[in-house]
Amino acid sequence: MKTIQIKRVYEAPSKSDGYRILVDRIWPRGVSKEEAQLDDWNKDLAPTTKLRKWFDHDPDKFDDFSIKYKKELKDKTDALKELCQKAKDQTVTLLYGAKDIEHNQAVVLKDVLEHFK
Repeated sequence: MKTIQIKRVYEAPSKSDGYRILVDRIWPRGVSKEEAQLDDWNKDLAPTTKLRKWFDHDPDKFDDFSIKYKKELKDKTDALKELCQKAKDQTVTLLYGAKDIEHNQAVVLKDVLEHFK
């Protein structure tokens, strides 16, 4: 497997990003589709609205959020498999809009992808 990396969608795109996929359910404020330079926007891989609102980017809830989000991802095996296939041939960059670089869904999704079988 090549590299799976995470990056804020607000950071400038670079050639080293490879396949750029937004993994947020809602479009990030202040970023145009042209600026984002996405290859894909997979809302289905994002946490459900209910889970996202419950979490509310509270670092104290991150461990519980991770567990709940991983449970949601168990129903998304086709999408996970597809991303893993892409990561075999190229770098995949998971894009997210949250300000917190340590406590967000892309961190959890990256871990799931790296351990996906």
